[in-house]
Amino acid sequence: MIGHFISRLLPKRFKKAPRIYRAAQHNIRADAIDEAALNVVRRLHSAGFQAFVVGGAVRDLMLGRRPKDFDVATNATPEEIKPLFRRAFIIGRRFRLVHVHVGHDVIEVSTFRSAQTDEDATDEHGRLLSDNVYGTQAEDAVRRDFTINALYFEPESEEIWDYVGGVNDVRARRLKLIGPPVTRYREDPVRMLRAVRLTAKLGLTLAPTSEAPLVKLAVLMRNIPPARLFEETQKLLLSGNAEETVAQVRRYQLLPSFDALLSTPSAERFAGIALAHTDARLKAGKTVSPAYLFAALLWPTVMRERDAHLETGMKPAPAFIAAMDTALEEHAQMLAVPRRFQGIIREIWGMQPRFEQRQGQRPYRLLEQPRFRAAYDFLCMRAENREVLRELSTWWEKFQVADSDTRKAMQTAAPQPDAGSRSRPRRRRKGHGKAAAPSAE
Repeated sequence: MIGHFISRLLPKRFKKAPRIYRAAQHNIRADAIDEAALNVVRRLHSAGFQAFVVGGAVRDLMLGRRPKDFDVATNATPEEIKPLFRRAFIIGRRFRLVHVHVGHDVIEVSTFRSAQTDEDATDEHGRLLSDNVYGTQAEDAVRRDFTINALYFEPESEEIWDYVGGVNDVRARRLKLIGPPVTRYREDPVRMLRAVRLTAKLGLTLAPTSEAPLVKLAVLMRNIPPARLFEETQKLLLSGNAEETVAQVRRYQLLPSFDALLSTPSAERFAGIALAHTDARLKAGKTVSPAYLFAALLWPTVMRERDAHLETGMKPAPAFIAAMDTALEEHAQMLAVPRRFQGIIREIWGMQPRFEQRQGQRPYRLLEQPRFRAAYDFLCMRAENREVLRELSTWWEKFQVADSDTRKAMQTAAPQPDAGSRSRPRRRRKGHGKAAAPSAE
C-alpha cells in the first residue's frame, strides 16, 4: 500500500527539490554533531556519495536536546559502505544497514530506501516483512515514520533538507505520521508504541489524524515478534518519562499486559513508585537495569499469588517460591522478558525475605551477594509503599557502612522476625522429622 502511496505522492510533491533550510534559518551547527558521525559523513563524501545526519538526532538538536545517537543516511549501498571503513559490519535482514565503529562509538549508516511494492512484502495484516529496496532521498524521507524523524542535516553546509514538513512540525511540537495513518500503523504496529513514547518523552502533541486509529489498531500489537516487543517495551520504560508513557500506553490499550499487571490500586501505586525512581535516576545520569524494572512491575503479582497460596495453608517459603514461578511463567511471557533477565529478577525477589533475617552471619552473607544493591533498592521501594516497615530499610542503610562494633550492636538491638513472616523455616535437626521446605534463598 505504501508503495502505491509513494508513487502517487512523489510526482506531485517531490518533483522539485526539497525545501532546504540554510544555517541562518535553524539552530543546528556542525559542532553539535558527534565527531564520529562527522568522520563517517566526511569519508562518504570523499568517496563521492551523499551523506547526512538523519532522524532523531536532527529532531533532538532542533528541540534543544542532546541526542543519544547520531545516525547517518547515504545513497551508498551497504556493500559500498563497508570497504570505506576499517571496522564496519553489515547487519540485519529485514533492514540491512552498516555499523561503523569509530573508536568507542558505533555509527549506524543506512542506505536511502524506497517502498516495497511486491505482494509478498507484507503479511496478511499489512506488516512489512522486508525493507531493502534502495531508492532516492525523497523516497527515503516518505517511507520514514514521522515527519520530525525525516529531516536530513548536511554538516558541511549546515543545511537541513526537508521533504515532508518536518521542520514546521518540530517548531509546532507536533508528532505526525507520514502518509495514511492506518496503512503506516499496519506496516509496523510498533509505530503506535513509538508515537506515545515520543509524545511523552519530548512533550509533543500527537496530531489528531495520527491519534485516531490507535485504539482500533491496538490488536495488531499481538503480531509483533517477542524479541522486538521486549526491546520496544524497554524503550518505553527507560525513556525518562516512563510514568507518562505507561499512562498513554494504557489509555490507548496498546499493551494489555500492562493492564493485567496494574489491575489493582496497590499494583498501580508500587509501579508508580518504581517508574518515578527510574525517571529520577535517568535524569540524574544514572543507569537503570531493565531487569530491576520488570521485577518491580511483576512484584505485585508475586505478592498476590503468595497470599493466595498462604490462604490454602501452604507454608511461607514454598508459597513464595510458587508465586515467583507463576509471575515469571505467566506475566513475563506476556512482556516477552528474556530468560537472561528472569534469573536476575528471581535473585532480586529471592533476597527480599532475607532482609528480615538480621542475626548471626546472615546479614554478612547477604551483603556479599552480587545483586545486593539492586535488592536493597527494591526493599526501599517496598518501604516507601508501606509494604515493610521503614525501620527495616533504614537498618540496612546503616548496616552497609557501619564498622564491626556498630554492626554487632545493631544486630543485638534488631528484633527477630515473626515466625509467621519467615520465608525460610528453621531447619530441623538431623533425624528430627521431615526435611524443611526449600528456601527462597
